[in-house]
Amino acid sequence: MRLYYAVQKLLANSLHVLNRQIVSCELCPRLRAYGREVARVKRRAYLDWEYWGKPVPGFGDPHARVLLIGLAPGAHGANRTGRMFTGDSSGDFLYRALYETGFASQAESLSREDGLELQGAYITAAARCAPPDNKPSREELSRCRAYLERELDLLKNVRVVVALGGIALRTYLSILRDRGAIQSMAAFPFGHDRVYRPAPGLPVLIASYHPSQQNTSTGKLSAAMLRHVFEQAKRLAE
Repeated sequence: MRLYYAVQKLLANSLHVLNRQIVSCELCPRLRAYGREVARVKRRAYLDWEYWGKPVPGFGDPHARVLLIGLAPGAHGANRTGRMFTGDSSGDFLYRALYETGFASQAESLSREDGLELQGAYITAAARCAPPDNKPSREELSRCRAYLERELDLLKNVRVVVALGGIALRTYLSILRDRGAIQSMAAFPFGHDRVYRPAPGLPVLIASYHPSQQNTSTGKLSAAMLRHVFEQAKRLAE
């Protein structure tokens, strides 16, 4: 029992160290300059906020069986609040689905101090800084990929990976390819609610539309569609 708790403490500490490294990262000058400028100028609705304005670390349960991978922090969402998918419409849509499927303690995600906890899930992203027009460059994604790789190594209980959007899917698959776990990314085309089993011993992979306002406001992604993704993830993780 002592060994178990020692291992759990080491895992939590390792993620904490990694997250501190993410927050202090300066690898992408364009993204860092943009995040700082957004934090300086602010949006009128958030003038009384002190924006985070730094790379955003992962968030959730260190013993998670389900890992969510998004695209990048929103300029006035996670770049403002400092927590993944927190403070914008994408986060509202996502956390409601996570709450309804038992992964989140509450349906709203407003700030780092709102008491929200994740149970059995961990949220990360392909890029950790808010990019202009939500479009990180290929080079910026490549520089940031090492952080996701380390999370994959530390989150040893993950049984299901949910890729929110095509960029998240391709980033994750590129890691599997470069590690020799899969031969080609072409065997895993993006499509909503597609379930893949990349190789024996690897987590099941589910692709999903990203809960961006563009997708949710047009009906491309409905609340029921996203909830079904996490119902599947929960079943497969068990």
